[in-house]
Amino acid sequence: MKALKSSRSLVRGCSCPSITPDPTRSLRLVPRNASLPYRRYSSASGPLRSIFSFLSRDDPNKVPEPGFPILSSTERRKERIRQVKESWKSPKPEKIPSIPLLSQNDLFHPLSQSPIPEMRAMGQRIQERAVCPVDVPHEIGKHQVNFECPDCGIPIYCCEDHWMEDYQNHILVCETLREINEDEHDLRSGREFPEFEYQLLEQEDGSLINFTNWDTFLYTREFEAVNDMRSLRQVTKLLTYPVTIGSIIHELSPYNLNNRLTYEGLKSLAATRYSLHPVLAGGDGTLKNQKQIPPPMRIFILGARGEASLPREVWAQLPFMFPRVNFHLAFIGPEVFLNRPRHLEWPPPPRSPSNPFGTLFERPAPRIKISSVNEYFHTLHKTQMFAPYDPYFDVFVLFHPGFSHPASMTDWEQTLPMLLETKCPIIVTGYTKEDMDNDVNWVHETAKGEFDVLMEPGQNRFSSLRWNILESDPSGGLSQSNWGVWAFRGKRYETMHRVTTPDVIQL
Repeated sequence: MKALKSSRSLVRGCSCPSITPDPTRSLRLVPRNASLPYRRYSSASGPLRSIFSFLSRDDPNKVPEPGFPILSSTERRKERIRQVKESWKSPKPEKIPSIPLLSQNDLFHPLSQSPIPEMRAMGQRIQERAVCPVDVPHEIGKHQVNFECPDCGIPIYCCEDHWMEDYQNHILVCETLREINEDEHDLRSGREFPEFEYQLLEQEDGSLINFTNWDTFLYTREFEAVNDMRSLRQVTKLLTYPVTIGSIIHELSPYNLNNRLTYEGLKSLAATRYSLHPVLAGGDGTLKNQKQIPPPMRIFILGARGEASLPREVWAQLPFMFPRVNFHLAFIGPEVFLNRPRHLEWPPPPRSPSNPFGTLFERPAPRIKISSVNEYFHTLHKTQMFAPYDPYFDVFVLFHPGFSHPASMTDWEQTLPMLLETKCPIIVTGYTKEDMDNDVNWVHETAKGEFDVLMEPGQNRFSSLRWNILESDPSGGLSQSNWGVWAFRGKRYETMHRVTTPDVIQL
């Protein structure tokens, strides 16, 4: 009885640390195959310099000096969080203010007269690719656009007469085009961007994330206040990718049975959320109380383009939203390394016998690993590179796949059957309602009866608030990144045979 009481007191007094390993240990992991081009950010360079300079202060393998107690991994994590919060309160060194090229009151310029060369080049491309939307019955063909609207500053029509003739239609999009003009100039104005200073701390267990809208999410994640709509548009342009995924797979997701989620979707997401929110139990950093670590949550992003080149602080928001699990992001597609930006310093590796697909590995932040593969998914699936797939730990995400587009339809026809074989959730987004409806109709026609809808198509709560312009059709090609979202999965069939018992004969 005395031993039982002591064990109960230990259970009551335990701090129930997370089963997540020490973040600093995960940063020093070395791949089993040393020949693979394994990359990571150092504390001296890279976009996450502040994270690594902070994490390097506390080395878990360092022998403590006499008089200092040995801290467990949970205590070290709490100590690091305390030090970061104290560093916020301490006075920061004064920054030398940079002189912006454009002030906030001087962001509107016609593209041909813009002081920024990139904007002038954008206007030149529009004039070369776009055609006038006004049809002239007695003339053959279309005229290239050459006249810039004085209200939005973007070339829309071939002449002033056509602009005046079609002014009733142009006024419907003129305000949005002017907003795009100002946002593009603001991004290149050279001002300070405090909205891009992301929250780089994990969500504490006592603080819940509110996924009602962008304002509640940024507030509950303790981001710096964004009080300007233009700044909010700029920050949501990047955060829409990880937050769209997190808002669907999180246990506090706004999508439920009363809001577009189907019964099959509840079954699939319940399995995913079970893995993303494990129960707090056991482990205090010692070998005796060591607990088994679950496999990482794998998110396959197929057809990756610009999202594969986003700053890694953006994708680090996923493990910060789910502090108890590890993540493995796999960017797959033929355009993964296209237009690779400067902040990703190393080039893609060459293909070799030890790395047949030229996979690039990164560890930009604690508890997250990124793999970039310049290949189609159906090719990787045939080689069983990522097999086996587990609906509890695997999710597929397709950002604006363009199923019905003639240029990519043939490739998706080969990929879709293999996606359905995995039986894992497949999240799909679209630029506009028309784009999303075309993708939905294409899937219904191509794989009729072979899939279950997990979430009905509809508008995404965490779509980008900033508008995109199509240079070949500036008046009719307006869209927003991840405007709509829906989800489906390969159909599951009953494997249990139900035996009916005969009626009991009463004597």
